[in-house]
Amino acid sequence: MKGGCLCGQVRFEADAPLRAVFACHCTQCRKTSGHFWAATSVPLDRFRLTESAGLRWFQSSAEARRGFCGNCGASLFWEPQGEGRISIAAGALEGETGLHIAQHWHREDKGDYYDIPDT
Repeated sequence: MKGGCLCGQVRFEADAPLRAVFACHCTQCRKTSGHFWAATSVPLDRFRLTESAGLRWFQSSAEARRGFCGNCGASLFWEPQGEGRISIAAGALEGETGLHIAQHWHREDKGDYYDIPDT
């Protein structure tokens, strides 16, 4: 599966299977994404950057860093330290993915302007 940022300065490939999408409503994810963070995940050995000219990293906590494009600002990755995997923004993937939201995390932190279905 291929994907990238809006301007093309960050491009990547990830080999299937990808984990189902998790939607995280924590304050950090809402602030970095502008709504909530919806991401799939893949082990690092099945992930490849094919263009990284715009890639910048922000150490958002002691446990993880966030990858984004320094040119267009697209939020792309969340990488927990020491877990050997990377979370990929579902919206950065191209074409049909066959993925779906399987879980909602940190519902208690969600914004008051939307509801999460009780599923």
